[in-house]
Amino acid sequence: MRQAVRCFVALGANLGDPVATVTAAIAELSGLPDARLIATSSLYRTAPVGLKHQPDFINAVVALEVSRLASDTVVSASTFLQILFDIEARFGRERTVVNAPRTLDLDLLLYGKQVSADPQLSLPHPRLHERAFVLAPLAEIAPALTIPGRGRVGDLLAACTDQRIEKLR
Repeated sequence: MRQAVRCFVALGANLGDPVATVTAAIAELSGLPDARLIATSSLYRTAPVGLKHQPDFINAVVALEVSRLASDTVVSASTFLQILFDIEARFGRERTVVNAPRTLDLDLLLYGKQVSADPQLSLPHPRLHERAFVLAPLAEIAPALTIPGRGRVGDLLAACTDQRIEKLR
């Protein structure tokens, strides 16, 4: 029997050609050897959070089923997070200033039902319940999803009406 963990990853970019970058990053995630792409949201144009004087972001969320490594163990959340950091680096991401413009941002939102307050890996992602740029695409692909300790995605999104977000056609 194959073991797998369902996880959700948020993607965002606002430097260069962010639509092309997010689209290419989704393709890269879909090609991971130990993961299977389950769902991809639409792309969304969103206002920046934190540092306001920067270009709008293009955001999306994907659902992946992460499976076994060659050693027959399921890829751990921390190992998967490192895979995401490696992808960011290949796209030119530099982690210098929090909330700064970026070529690509990949956030591990949820990893199965795992809850972690580790400084290196917080699950669920610590601010996902406050951000329309994550909640809207997440609600599109997993409308019945409940965020551990926070509530249903749709209810959380309803509390973020003050944040500018536009679904791209």
